[in-house]
Amino acid sequence: MRVLVTGGAGFLGSHLCDRLLAEGHDVIAMDNLITGSTDNIAHLAGNRRFQFIYHNVTEYIYLKGPLDAILHFASPASPIDYLELPIQTLKVGSLGTHNALGLALAKEARFLLASTSEVYGDPLIHPQNESYWGHVNPIGPRGVYDEAKRYAEALTMAYHRSHGVDTRIVRIFNTYGPRMRLNDGRVVPNFVSQALRGQPLTVYGEGKQTRSFCFMSDLIEGIYRLLLSDEVEPVNIGNPTELTIHEFATVINELTGNPAGIRFEPLPVDDPKQRKPDIGKAQRILGWAPQVNLREGMEETIRWFRARVEK
Repeated sequence: MRVLVTGGAGFLGSHLCDRLLAEGHDVIAMDNLITGSTDNIAHLAGNRRFQFIYHNVTEYIYLKGPLDAILHFASPASPIDYLELPIQTLKVGSLGTHNALGLALAKEARFLLASTSEVYGDPLIHPQNESYWGHVNPIGPRGVYDEAKRYAEALTMAYHRSHGVDTRIVRIFNTYGPRMRLNDGRVVPNFVSQALRGQPLTVYGEGKQTRSFCFMSDLIEGIYRLLLSDEVEPVNIGNPTELTIHEFATVINELTGNPAGIRFEPLPVDDPKQRKPDIGKAQRILGWAPQVNLREGMEETIRWFRARVEK
């Protein structure tokens, strides 16, 4: 296939480019580098089946030639990003998704939307399955990301129903691994960078809020299977192994040998208390389940961060 990955220089987008190329596809990565980095795709320079285009997808997208699939991953994706870039976050979820869907319609290409567990907000059911509509504060500081993705899902389904676009929607739960930014603002780079510098890990509230962490290779496998499937409606992809943030901080300090411990700060506004995917649908229709356990994945991630923190 000939595939376009918007946000292709980002953390997940770049790993997705790697996987698509490994499967024999021709790949175009499109990114305006607002949160992505060419460092993530530098190893692909000179690959004749790979092309990078610097472009903001909130502007009209033009591509020559046929296109078989579009994977729309362009978006700020961490709290620090979408709190600093609220308008850009809303625009890429709305205008960017509209432009990408318009291109899919014109090229008769399959379209896969990278959505998020944030569409569930601070959930009232646990674990979260795809039929849950969510509990979201649309005017809170996190609302710009939550609502951008909820709108993007609605627009994707509208193009499917009204124009017959062949669509897929993946709801991505917390994912970690190499190529995350040190200043990403999410819990994994925050904890690892603090630990490697010998600083106490910042835990918000009492650390009783829970998260489930999926290693990037598991996530990419799930996304690739979804792309090749016939499932139109949203599918959760994430690791259902749940632990508290306090427990997670303890694991990071142990793996890095950090003696500085933990310090507690007030809980941010609208911070979800629980987050755990119900992956029954992915297991049934994709035959997918995560394979990498937390310690194995974190050891690889810490090695990657260590080379950068110590520079």
